[in-house]
Amino acid sequence: MLESLGSLTGSPWIYAVVALSVLLDVFLPLLPSGVLVITAATAAAAGSTTVAGAAGKVAQVPQEVPSLLLVMLCAFTASVLGDLVAFRLARRRDGRVARTIARSRRLTTAQERLGSALSGGGGALVVLARFAPAGRSVVSLSAGVAHRKVKEFLPWSALAAVVWTGYSAGLGYLGGQWLGASWFGTAISVLALFAAGSLAAYFIRRPSGPTASPA
Repeated sequence: MLESLGSLTGSPWIYAVVALSVLLDVFLPLLPSGVLVITAATAAAAGSTTVAGAAGKVAQVPQEVPSLLLVMLCAFTASVLGDLVAFRLARRRDGRVARTIARSRRLTTAQERLGSALSGGGGALVVLARFAPAGRSVVSLSAGVAHRKVKEFLPWSALAAVVWTGYSAGLGYLGGQWLGASWFGTAISVLALFAAGSLAAYFIRRPSGPTASPA
């Protein structure tokens, strides 16, 4: 698998694979979209490494290195489009999705908190949930079921895509710069992404306010 990913990062197909994975992981949260973004960004870091030569520093740019800017653009665009597709589908089939959400107390609570956040003019929950496991799915589907307005949801979805893409690609690129464009550097970056996801999940699960005492 590692050899396959290594070959993929040297191919133009990396952009399509990143975009497709990010687009679909709103429906299939197990897809390794974040790992792919990090891997591509780590490979991109190899394009700016330098070595000392007789005439000073000489840049060594491999023949096939993905463009960090294109990787980020693909991930951002696919993230927003995936959110909108899930949002629209949930609005059209809100009865079926609503019944699914109603069976889960966790999903119901998330839907209520999301509605309060968006109606109050704030959507930090949308950004935070982008890092949590399956958080993106819950947010997009819940916003559709609740019939939130697109103008309420889309700006926060775009901001979440910017933050998530920047963080993931930044981890991969900086990890490749500091630790070398190797699987060790990629692994450290992936662990940092998982740590951010765990932290986001913790804050989402935490009660938003004090529990009222019974009268």
